[in-house]
Amino acid sequence: MNFSYYNPTQIFFGRDCLFAHPEVFRECGKKALIVTGRHSARKNGSLDAVCAVLKEQNQSWCIFDRTVTNPTIPSVREGLALLKEEKADFVIGIGGGSPMDTAKAIAFLANQDIPDEKLFDGTCYQDKTLPLLMVPTTSGTGSEVTEYAVLMNDAAKSKSSISTPYLYPKAAFLDPAFTLGVGTATTRWTAIDALSHSVEGILSKQGDPMITAIALSGIQAFSRCRKALALGTFSYEDRESLMYCSLLGGLVLAHTSTTAVHAMGYSLTYYKGIPHGRANGICLGGYLRLTETVYPETVKSILDALGMKDSLEFQACLDQLLGEKELISEEEIQTYSEEVSGRRNIPNSLLPPAKEQIAQIYREGFGL
Repeated sequence: MNFSYYNPTQIFFGRDCLFAHPEVFRECGKKALIVTGRHSARKNGSLDAVCAVLKEQNQSWCIFDRTVTNPTIPSVREGLALLKEEKADFVIGIGGGSPMDTAKAIAFLANQDIPDEKLFDGTCYQDKTLPLLMVPTTSGTGSEVTEYAVLMNDAAKSKSSISTPYLYPKAAFLDPAFTLGVGTATTRWTAIDALSHSVEGILSKQGDPMITAIALSGIQAFSRCRKALALGTFSYEDRESLMYCSLLGGLVLAHTSTTAVHAMGYSLTYYKGIPHGRANGICLGGYLRLTETVYPETVKSILDALGMKDSLEFQACLDQLLGEKELISEEEIQTYSEEVSGRRNIPNSLLPPAKEQIAQIYREGFGL
């Protein structure tokens, strides 16, 4: 047995974990740029909590709250300009994947001048990232423990990742209480995203026994919340399990990267505006069934962790959570399939799908 694992992010999990570790903030610098959205961090109390800890440590801060869903390079550049104007020396990301990925990109670019056209190629990256702290307020992305910052990439007509170990946050504070007010739809899409990370980790060529163990634990955490996700009613314990599922999915993702499922989902988000986790969910069942034709025992381990008897039951679960699907044309399917077949996620898949197989997964996902 041979494997390796690396994740330098210090993880604090549980109610009020922010207040229990103020020394982590103190070690980062004198002034923070807080990167967040316009409303949710104020409503759920996470912004007030972070500011209270900073005040207690006699640190100052400024706020960039103009992040956008599916972050763009111009949005990152705008936040970067504010950081330099305010002379902030560390960055705190509060929110879901979009604010956290924006925060990571800002901290990464603060001390190095990388033009937009080279942002995703990795050839000129330097270890100059400002200290990063993450406070997730949804349970799906896992960005708080990964080396990726995912941005919209118009040149590729997709989403692309800045990918480097320099992007690992210094610490992540996961308080399930901050997710108590998240709406049902967002909770479902982010939960499916977290599930997808763990499932794809097992279906990745970079998987190994240790990653599989983490991934199966994440899948089991998702399974404990299936009834709550279906009903749209969540206890604190459900929120805790979903955040744990998300965390484990992030740890898996940091090691294995993504597969065909994310490659396909990115097109649905870029072209049709379908939320990322929902887009993954549309493609996940079909890819699982395709992989099952060659790797039945691997897929069985996933289904066993979910407490499901077969892949049809898995698809029925996804269909229930996804509800009515968006409309898609055969012309769109062919366009997306052509683009997806050339993406770097495809060779990372345990069973790399051909163009026509990708098209068929799209058709099945949309019920065609």
